[in-house]
Amino acid sequence: MTLSSHDRTDWTRAEIAGIFDRPFLDLVSEAQAVHRRWHAPNEVQLSTLLSIKTGGCAEDCGYCSQSAFAKSGLKAEKLMNVDAVLASAAEAKAAGSGRFCMGAAWREPKERDMDALCTMVAGVKAMGLETCMTLGMLTREQSERLAAAGLDYYNHNLDTSPEHYGEIITTRTYQERLDTLENVRASGMSVCCGGIVGMGETREDRVGFLHALATLPAHPESVPINALVPVRGTVRGDSMLAGQHAKIDDIEFVRTVAVARILMPRSMVRLSAGRESMSESTQALCFLAGANSIFTGDKLLTTGNAGAGADAELFAKLGLRAMTSEEPARVAAE
Repeated sequence: MTLSSHDRTDWTRAEIAGIFDRPFLDLVSEAQAVHRRWHAPNEVQLSTLLSIKTGGCAEDCGYCSQSAFAKSGLKAEKLMNVDAVLASAAEAKAAGSGRFCMGAAWREPKERDMDALCTMVAGVKAMGLETCMTLGMLTREQSERLAAAGLDYYNHNLDTSPEHYGEIITTRTYQERLDTLENVRASGMSVCCGGIVGMGETREDRVGFLHALATLPAHPESVPINALVPVRGTVRGDSMLAGQHAKIDDIEFVRTVAVARILMPRSMVRLSAGRESMSESTQALCFLAGANSIFTGDKLLTTGNAGAGADAELFAKLGLRAMTSEEPARVAAE
């Protein structure tokens, strides 16, 4: 396959299925070649994720402990104080993070919270960090307000394929997710959009999920690939813990990362949830397959993470370094 200088958004499912089916070593080799064309090798972006409003979400996402429908025992909390958020951002910067992501367990933000959210964005931005938020669905006006405050990225995942989506979520449609992405794009913000694998989906669903991402009007600037972390009391977590569906195979996960890199060559592909249970060898294969962004620290929103110490040791073993510039390096002319 020959890549042009312009990102393709006309991939077919048959093409993507064919890429998935390639011999593993050939697939990873091609993904690494694509990665080196568009990104500086051996550099990984470090991001920090903070839950600024935990629990009580009105959505019924079957993987999420923060859903009001889950029986995870997680209690709903109020929106964090602005000063506390900014203190966490300062700690993240001191630990080497280049991007600070703030997540709130909402179906959508209420107008009464917008001033505080915009103040958080402006404060984090003033520290020299890239800013990212995930707050649920956004209107066009809310998107514009956050963009004006300095929000660089907005995260809103598609989660899975359109066909599998109804098995995971019933309180929000796929089209509503696409509408939010359109509002974010129209405001001038960059898009962070990915999903979760290992939720009982098929290979065909993983093809459909990546097809949905790679055929958006523009590729997401960041593509988080999560492996399901089974939380007791959630529909998908209980299903995995009961043996009704298995954890995604490590090689299949690496394949998914590699295909994402080939389809969306200039995107940052982020190893997100599930990394804390991956071996160093699996993580190394993911980096070889084109992943170049991770969440660092001991915790994501509500689940565990590998931790900064473990990441530093792994980076030393692999000869990786933290990305220092705010804008990822491009090593090929457009």
